[in-house]
Amino acid sequence: MTQEQRVQPSINEQKESGPMKAADNRVIRMTVNGVPYEFISEHDLEPWETLAHLLRERLGLTGVKVPCDEGACGACTVLMDGEAVLSCMTLAVEADGHAIMTIEGLDENDLVTKAFAEQCEPGYGTALQCGICTPGFVMATKALLKDDPAPTNEAIKEALSGNLCRCGCYTGIARAIQKAVDETSGRRA
Repeated sequence: MTQEQRVQPSINEQKESGPMKAADNRVIRMTVNGVPYEFISEHDLEPWETLAHLLRERLGLTGVKVPCDEGACGACTVLMDGEAVLSCMTLAVEADGHAIMTIEGLDENDLVTKAFAEQCEPGYGTALQCGICTPGFVMATKALLKDDPAPTNEAIKEALSGNLCRCGCYTGIARAIQKAVDETSGRRA
């Protein structure tokens, strides 16, 4: 497959195969984890299709979790142009012209991911248990650290207040984030 990925034939290919309605054929272009995609609205994407559905069901990026499907838990958090968004509350067509990053798009040596995976200090507990919330917490943390590379504990709590952990690993999660901050600061020094 070429560098530019397509779910369905392009507009030019469709024109050759039959008539098209002008209003129904808007090309939606986005980059997902560094790979450009294009979709034809009302052909490849339904107007009500969420970004979470597109990422999970069409592109196979199952690191995006959708336990609540109503924007209440934060597990579906992805980055859109570096900002945290709830993909279950974002229409896929709203991603037109934007860069989307899911947990699958992070570098294998990503400091935040590593901090979450390694957190198991006595007194703090683990930063992950069942793993449902982990991708959302990691992506929300990435957005936080992009805007504030040395956040206070209060800033961390505020930035992640929309993310829920069913297993109650909040202390470990906070510790993992602090370790990522410390590691990032240490590399800058």
